[in-house]
Amino acid sequence: MVVFHRKKLLILLAVAVVLVLIVFAFPHEDPIDFNTQVKPIINKKCISCHGGVKQQGGFSLLFEEEAMAATNSGKPAIIPGNPDGSEFVKRLLTKDVEERMPYKHEPLSEEEISVFKKWIKQGAKWGEHWAYLPVTEVEVPSKGEDWAHNEIDRFIYEKLDAAGLKPSKEADRATLLRRASLDLIGMAPKSALADAYLRDPNADKAYEKLIEDLLKSPAFGEKWASMWLDVARYADTKGYESDGARNIWKYRDWVIRAFNEDKPYDRFITEQIAGDFYVNPTDEQYIATAFHRNSMTNDEGGTSNEEYRVAAVIDRVNTTWEGLLSTTFACVQCHSHPYDPIKHDEYYKFMAYFNNSRDEDVPSEYPLLKQFAPDMELKLKSLTKWLKENVSEQKAAEIYKFLKTGQPTINSTTTDSLRNAVIGNNNIALYFRNHGVARIAAVDLNRVDQMIYHFASKVPGGHMQLHLDRPDGPVFASWKVEAKEGYQIQAVDFPMQQGVHDVYITYRNTSKGKGDEVLVFFDWFYFSDQFPGKGKVGYEEQKQTFWTLLQAPASTTPIMVENPTNRQRKTFVFERGAWISPGKEVNADVPAAFKYAMPKGAPKNRMGLAMWLTDKRNPLLSRTMVNRVWEQLFGTGIVETLEDMGTQGMDPTHRELLDHLSWRFMHDYKWSVKRLVKELMMSATYRQDSRITKELREKDLFNKLYARGPRMRLSAEQLRDQFLSISGVLRTEMYGKGVMPWQPEGIWNSPYNSAKWENAKGEDRYRRAVYTYWKRSAPYPSMITFDGAQRVVCNPRRIRTNTPLQALVTLNDSVYIDLARHFVDRMQREGGEQVNDQIAKGYEWIMYKPIPAGKLGILSKLYQTAFDEYKTHPDRIDSLLGEQVKKDASSAALLVVANTLFNLDEVITKN
Repeated sequence: MVVFHRKKLLILLAVAVVLVLIVFAFPHEDPIDFNTQVKPIINKKCISCHGGVKQQGGFSLLFEEEAMAATNSGKPAIIPGNPDGSEFVKRLLTKDVEERMPYKHEPLSEEEISVFKKWIKQGAKWGEHWAYLPVTEVEVPSKGEDWAHNEIDRFIYEKLDAAGLKPSKEADRATLLRRASLDLIGMAPKSALADAYLRDPNADKAYEKLIEDLLKSPAFGEKWASMWLDVARYADTKGYESDGARNIWKYRDWVIRAFNEDKPYDRFITEQIAGDFYVNPTDEQYIATAFHRNSMTNDEGGTSNEEYRVAAVIDRVNTTWEGLLSTTFACVQCHSHPYDPIKHDEYYKFMAYFNNSRDEDVPSEYPLLKQFAPDMELKLKSLTKWLKENVSEQKAAEIYKFLKTGQPTINSTTTDSLRNAVIGNNNIALYFRNHGVARIAAVDLNRVDQMIYHFASKVPGGHMQLHLDRPDGPVFASWKVEAKEGYQIQAVDFPMQQGVHDVYITYRNTSKGKGDEVLVFFDWFYFSDQFPGKGKVGYEEQKQTFWTLLQAPASTTPIMVENPTNRQRKTFVFERGAWISPGKEVNADVPAAFKYAMPKGAPKNRMGLAMWLTDKRNPLLSRTMVNRVWEQLFGTGIVETLEDMGTQGMDPTHRELLDHLSWRFMHDYKWSVKRLVKELMMSATYRQDSRITKELREKDLFNKLYARGPRMRLSAEQLRDQFLSISGVLRTEMYGKGVMPWQPEGIWNSPYNSAKWENAKGEDRYRRAVYTYWKRSAPYPSMITFDGAQRVVCNPRRIRTNTPLQALVTLNDSVYIDLARHFVDRMQREGGEQVNDQIAKGYEWIMYKPIPAGKLGILSKLYQTAFDEYKTHPDRIDSLLGEQVKKDASSAALLVVANTLFNLDEVITKN
């Protein structure tokens, strides 16, 4: 028995020795992570020759299946598990400069080559980029409970602790009041709200109430709308060279209301992408779709409507990805994505979702939502009710849509086979001379017995006909043209037709010869059955109501409306991105890498696309919005590149925190933006003092770890609105057409029309920045100087700059001088009798705390110097004070001080 135990012990010892030898002979290697270790080297050193644009040698590192596939040599370059046998590694190590990779560039470092060798040895396992994987629930760190106000702080504290840093103390109440007000409403709060917060003995409860009150303010929507209008590339003009006016301000007002109402973000997106697809869409849902009518249109003579219609569709594709999904997508128009898993043809599959909207780059901007006067809206409601009761729900919806949107009409600019006819300016409308002929292609005439058309002709004696399939084909309608000044809408009745036919419209006038005179102008055509319900009680009255509404004046807004089934466009891959080189036909779909988020049974239209965007499995929508909100409050996103969360974007500073907030945004906050904003602002992270210490300057200069509070220069809108509010002249009226605050002559140059910047009069001069009229080719100068977006295309992120021009704006721009005058008036009225008291009060109105004695001394000295100057030279007072009522040396000197206050670093900065 003893011998048996000894043998057993010897065997165990032998096994242990063998195991130790194995461990030493084959040391353990940490697994190589593809995304953080391999992909960055590929993107930096390899992908330009072996990716989406080029595939030298038939080798690509963009997709796993391509990387492991046979190259032009007939063999794969990467053999998983065998780095020494992989041609990929051999090319990195060879000394032959013609063979070594990267070709004609610096060789990879030993460390980089080692990463590749280990990766291949471990099986060359591919990895998915973190941002392209679904958002999952994240475990909240346990550290930092003594400091944390909420879960955000625990994530922040964990990184601070790892870096050997401590969070900063909480900022004082005055600083938090100003910071929160600028972030939530973009300007100074009402005095009663500020006083209540500053005097409340319970600091935490007072702060939470402040946040809640500011979130309830109507000014919240005005401030936060500016962020979204950059994404939506909102402007009051169409863009391109002529840059004519566009009446789309109701979309801007819709955005303001949406933020104020806290419209759930998934619905906010759905209505903008596909509001017209709702059953019986409301005016507001139609107006929401103007999000994608903010794309530019080109009215310049001689341009191709189809070319610029396609350009608008491409812009919508790029805006959707870059603005809503933080993914660079524009490059895929020409080739597969160089860095991210998106193939060339997938761009056009996605484009197919947008390729069937009714807009066609016409100057009239059809389709337009009509909003009638209240009495006309009541008539429309009554008509719709009558149609539902006497005809059908379907017919009622069809006629309602036609009266509200003018769709589905056929634009005259799409006619062809022209004879004695021309498309005016190549893009305006169809012009007929005598004996004119034009083809309206592929018209669905099934159960059609009427054509309504919008035209103009002031020449009597004209006669028109409609022919089937040929200019001399069977005539199915013939009528005399009513001559009248201006455009008119008329109907032509004819026998019921069947089938799909080319319809030729012809015109002749026996009183005219064959000259070049244009006799008829056509705008659009609408083929349908005649007004239904004949024989029903009230028919004639309702028919008259229909025609009254059809011709009634209405305010209009460009919107999205889908093509009818019988006029759907096909979508093709554009070879090398050129619209004139169509390749294979494709159908609507999302890139394969993101298909997992497509809901089952989602339709292949914009509503299906919206369902995919807002599906909780979509990896990008919630992350993008959370990142954008974080950037608004902290100055920089968790992922700094708001426009690119892909493999070439900046790495997230706190990836787990981003996922945690994105998860909560969807699941706990039910897509509530206000709840998300409040969560961020209630954190201890947000409330920190923003002062930088020597240690923080050395270890975290750019505040990536958030060891201090946010500090950044105010945005263009915040600057204007802050000074409007503290000077006491802010006009709080909301909504409406864009206004034109003061700017000098010569900024605008509109050669295609006589449009001029008409400086606003009275209180309109003092509207908030969000209501400033925005001309793409000449944006408001002071706002563009402070990094306002031009809005020619989607602008996901403003890059802050510091230039001398900015100082010149706040020091010298007439708008800011005017506001300083009003500030002087307020200081003299409300600041006390003594000049020092007035200066101190002015500072307090801006900063919400007493002015430091040293600073007051400097400003008092400045006042005295200026006072002496103007006392000596009274002739300079008038030009400085302008409309100021009290024109004396004291007021002039106080204006110099007010202007100085406006330009203090702490005043133009959120500390």
